Amino acid sequence: MEQNSLYKQYSLYIFDMGGVVTTSAFIEKQMSETLHVSVNDFHAFSDELLAQLSDGAISTKEFWNSFSQRSGIAVKTDWWHWLFHPVRNEQTCDIVRRLKASGKRVVCGTNTIDSHYRNHCERGDYELFDQTYASFLMGVSKPDVAFWNIILAAEKVKPEDAVFVDDKKENCEAAASLGIHAIQFTTAEALATALEMQ
Repeated sequence: MEQNSLYKQYSLYIFDMGGVVTTSAFIEKQMSETLHVSVNDFHAFSDELLAQLSDGAISTKEFWNSFSQRSGIAVKTDWWHWLFHPVRNEQTCDIVRRLKASGKRVVCGTNTIDSHYRNHCERGDYELFDQTYASFLMGVSKPDVAFWNIILAAEKVKPEDAVFVDDKKENCEAAASLGIHAIQFTTAEALATALEMQ
């Protein structure tokens, strides 16, 4: 990537993890098969609890205790951790490395839960970044604009000086509403092109 207007204009790059740097964190199919429930039933039992888990309002143990009460299935194992096997998108990782090599600060801004966070830490996925902002530690998840306001405040960067990359449209729209330059991720190739063309 060449030094161009994008590099000159922006000082902070915020990358989502699942679906951008690694494969998606959605493991509902594996979860439902392991627990012997339909995907729809799994969502019915867990969606409200998962939102609380992502915001750090409940612990993983509390999640599974509540899930067990709702479903009637006694869960003693943290399947969020053990069934989660993300794969790195090395082309995206290369973009992050090249941005950092050009002197830019690159952070991870991710909706995640403690179980998945520990998994990424074990794999060294966050070592790619200068800093990691995880929803369950921040107390708020995307697309709540407070998510980005925390990052901007911590980084001492104005919205117009930041770029945000995420695979979800609603997250990009929320970031853009603050004045952040948002790019919806599809492929690493498309991202590289977007960065060069801006």
